Amino acid sequence: MPSPAEIRSADIADAAGIAAVHQPYVTDSVASFETVAPDAAELAQRMTAAPRLPWLVACRDGAVVGYSYAGRHRGRAAYRWAVDCSVYLAAAEQGAGTGRVLYERLLPELSELGYVAAFAGIALPNPASVGLHTALGFTPVGTYRAVGFTAGRWHDVGWWQLPLQTPPEHPEEPRPWSPEGCGPGPRARSLRRWGNVLLATRGGAAR
Repeated sequence: MPSPAEIRSADIADAAGIAAVHQPYVTDSVASFETVAPDAAELAQRMTAAPRLPWLVACRDGAVVGYSYAGRHRGRAAYRWAVDCSVYLAAAEQGAGTGRVLYERLLPELSELGYVAAFAGIALPNPASVGLHTALGFTPVGTYRAVGFTAGRWHDVGWWQLPLQTPPEHPEEPRPWSPEGCGPGPRARSLRRWGNVLLATRGGAAR
C-alpha cells in the first residue's frame, strides 16, 4: 500500500497539473460530459470564479495526482447554500484511498464556509464513484435518464446528496474560500461539525 499523498489547497499555479489529471476523463471516458478537455487557463478561471469555492490537490513528489473541488449547484439565488462536488485521480492513484482523503478534507471545509448540502452527479454506470460517495454518507436522490449524449450514445446521470450541516432557520451567507484561509483551528471545528452531521444521518450519536 503506498504512503498517503500530500493533500493541500490548490491555487492557479496547480492548474496545469490539474488539467493533466482531468484530460483522460474527457478523452478516454464519459465521466465529465465534456467534449474538449479544459486547458490550464480554463481551469484557472474555474478555480477563481465567484463565489470562490474550495479546490484541493493530492500530490506526490511535487506532482499533482488528484484533485477535488466544489462548484455552485445552480445559479439562482435560493440555491446558494448548495454545492456540487467532484474528485478526479490519475490512473496510478486510483484504489489508493486518495479520493476519500480529498473528500474528507473538502467536505468539512464546505461546512465551515456555511454551505448546507453537497451534491454529486455521476455518469452511470460508475460503481467506483458510487461506492466512494456512499461510503462517505451520500445518499441517492434520483436519476436523470438519457440526459447527456456523448461518445455515440445517451447516458444517465445519478445524483447523490450529503447534508453538510443541519439546515438553519435563518442561514447566514456562505463565506468565500481562500487557499490560505482554512487553518488548523477552523479545520478542526469544521471536522467536528461535519462529523456530527454525518453521525446523525447514519442514526448515530456524537460523543
